[in-house]
Amino acid sequence: MPDNAPEALPSLYERLGGVYAIAVVVDDFIDRVMADPRLNANPKVDEAHHKVPPAGFKYLVTEQVCWATGGPQKYTGRSMRDSHAHLDITAAEWEAFIDDFHQTMNKFGVPDRERGELLAIVQSTRGDIVIAK
Repeated sequence: MPDNAPEALPSLYERLGGVYAIAVVVDDFIDRVMADPRLNANPKVDEAHHKVPPAGFKYLVTEQVCWATGGPQKYTGRSMRDSHAHLDITAAEWEAFIDDFHQTMNKFGVPDRERGELLAIVQSTRGDIVIAK
């Protein structure tokens, strides 16, 4: 008897290529963010970028992206609100961050569908990261 159940669509995690592909993209993105003068003009962000070891930061972001896209990883870092509230991030700085996101997506040729889904995940954190002014 044939199985008529529709095949499950691959998760975003699977469509992005899994942990190794995600880690490569996160590596580029975090290097880009940490060196962005638009973000480092905020002295609190600049200090945080120089206080946190990049490898650990990349690990936590990779873990978070894998978890948020349906991978088996569990995010073990602090909440977005707890880790960003003291940084006084502005809407303009958020837009610079999103620009960095698009530059990294372009570099790796992330398809529009997956890019849109990732962007929606990232945008869902905005309220916990950007200060209200």
